[in-house]
Amino acid sequence: MPNAEIVSIGSELLLGQIIDTNSAWMAQRLTNVGVNLFYKTVVGDNPDRMKEVVSRALDRSDIVITGGGLGPTQDDLTREVIAAATGRKLVLHQRLLDQIERRFRRRGFIMTPNNERQAYVPEGAIPVENPNGTAPSFIVDYDPRGIVIALPGVPFELKWLFDNEVIPYLRRKFDLDEIITYRILKVADMGESSVDDRIGHLISGSSNPTVGVLAHPGQVDVRIAAKARSADEAARLIAPVEDQVRQLLGRRVFAVDEQTMEDAVGDALTESGRTIAVYEDLTSGLVAERLLEAAPDHLLEGMIGNSPAAVERLLAHSRRSQGALELPQDPDSLADELAWAVRTRAGADLGLAAHGVSDPDDSAQNLARGRTVISITDGKGFHKRAYNTAGRSRPDRARMSLNAVELVRTALTQGIPR
Repeated sequence: MPNAEIVSIGSELLLGQIIDTNSAWMAQRLTNVGVNLFYKTVVGDNPDRMKEVVSRALDRSDIVITGGGLGPTQDDLTREVIAAATGRKLVLHQRLLDQIERRFRRRGFIMTPNNERQAYVPEGAIPVENPNGTAPSFIVDYDPRGIVIALPGVPFELKWLFDNEVIPYLRRKFDLDEIITYRILKVADMGESSVDDRIGHLISGSSNPTVGVLAHPGQVDVRIAAKARSADEAARLIAPVEDQVRQLLGRRVFAVDEQTMEDAVGDALTESGRTIAVYEDLTSGLVAERLLEAAPDHLLEGMIGNSPAAVERLLAHSRRSQGALELPQDPDSLADELAWAVRTRAGADLGLAAHGVSDPDDSAQNLARGRTVISITDGKGFHKRAYNTAGRSRPDRARMSLNAVELVRTALTQGIPR
């Protein structure tokens, strides 16, 4: 199994003006065809540092893939650097020059002299025409140290060349006949450490398939990856491990692979035929946004409360208005009444409230102290969860809004206690 390294080129990447999404995308593609990716490097438009990085990559990797620096301007130096790192001179490739000229003519433009630079490649390199742009690609087979593949930095150009030229070349060059297939189980209402506590023995003892975890706000992904000669064979390897993970994590697995929480909740709402109304405060509309994405026809009303007066107006529709109880002071009881009230006002089957009381002395951007209570009711009973965090930062709001729609999923699939 060959080892690869990605070198992303461009000072704008180091300055944070552009986010390097190319390398993450290529990493997935390489893994899928059975190529190990051990290093990713970002380097600015400096020829000495670029040469140092490319030379070091050739020392430790079988495949070096560069992205960027193939344009017509003076700071596009990848061609010169790869030629120097592999001890070759640059030569004009007439076919590439003709292709660039044709592209300009088709668009009604006149090619400027600096575009001719793009038709130069290291001597002996394999030229690769770029049908989507003016920056051709090339491959240098620098035996025995490895190969260097130079790709343009424009994402749609790079991706087309990678899928249509690079992957087929790598399959031929390294006789790649294995693929890596993933199964991702998505887990809610359980932290990363708790997931690890339950399935840690599968992680530490795995070889093929391997098991790993990745945490997001409110969600943990369990990745099961198998290497095999076919997708069917990989699926057979993954299946028993997936069964073990599901047995250990139970109902907290809410989706797989590309499915989202919104997909799971949308399916549950559609199947049940129920409607829902939402009150939320600290989450600032994210709960309603998720439910709109999940099943827009089933969300009757969403309310963002940001003042005591707003809460009072909503509670005019609560059980208190019927003389059943006094206005609750604690967050737990208040969340129940808000869920009841928003359901009543909207005439929905379900009412959901996400109510938080933050600690004014805590300015943390993640897991800020406080109390958040999420409650759902069908008018007969309540299902509720409480958390000792409450913050308006994006991570806290994302986490709590996911917890809220997960409670909707649980209520729909398991029922609401009476």
